Amino acid sequence: MVANVQDVVMLVGDSLTQRGWEKGGFAQLLAEAYVRKLDVINRGLGGYQTDWAIPIFEQIFAKQHEQHHVPQVKLLTIWYGANDAAPAPSPQHVPIDRYKTNLSHIIQMVKSPTSAYYSPETRIILITPPPVNTKQWDRPDSPRVFETTRAYAGAVKDVGEKENVPVADVWTKIFDAAGRSEEACEKYLNDGLHLTSDGYNIVFQAIMDIVERVYPELDPTWEAHGRMQTVFVPWDQVDVQNPRPSLMKRKAQLES
Repeated sequence: MVANVQDVVMLVGDSLTQRGWEKGGFAQLLAEAYVRKLDVINRGLGGYQTDWAIPIFEQIFAKQHEQHHVPQVKLLTIWYGANDAAPAPSPQHVPIDRYKTNLSHIIQMVKSPTSAYYSPETRIILITPPPVNTKQWDRPDSPRVFETTRAYAGAVKDVGEKENVPVADVWTKIFDAAGRSEEACEKYLNDGLHLTSDGYNIVFQAIMDIVERVYPELDPTWEAHGRMQTVFVPWDQVDVQNPRPSLMKRKAQLES
């Protein structure tokens, strides 16, 4: 069993999150950014939508009485919508109003003091679904509609405003990068729905922009004026004459 040494960044979502470990994926990029400071835990489940996400979240996020014994989730990304936006009667379809309610429910599980999962140390980022390129997405058994996904991306922004949670609007960022052309989104989408490394880089940058602006205490960069430090000291700070005391773990977040 791994000892509780580093706190974590937790990523929850669908296949866009699950594939975040692929080469150039946003999970990989976050793990590199937070190396030796926070571990990145990927709980993306391909094909899932927000109706199914809630019972999953109840199992993967520690309850209050458990949180003293496990790593703290310092940063939580919530990224659903690509499947919720599938047209009815797809089993993945979640009506947009219920989608918004589900997102709020997950957020309140973490933010509400009356919740069994209340975690005041956890900072949350919502992520919109990216655009779909229906010219690429050749799946008659699992269709997607460009304007519908746009509407679900807008719904995420509505929830963010309501819940006072920052939103990484990757729908707009990718569409703008593609010159506001659906077909030109091909550079960022490898099959019309899932992201290329270029697409994931936009997601990563959007997350880090929010961290820098809204959650600077979690900014892992050297330029962040000492907001974070490695859990174990750099090798050249080890006390060679008496190493053990200097090799004890320390908090990654520095006191402000």
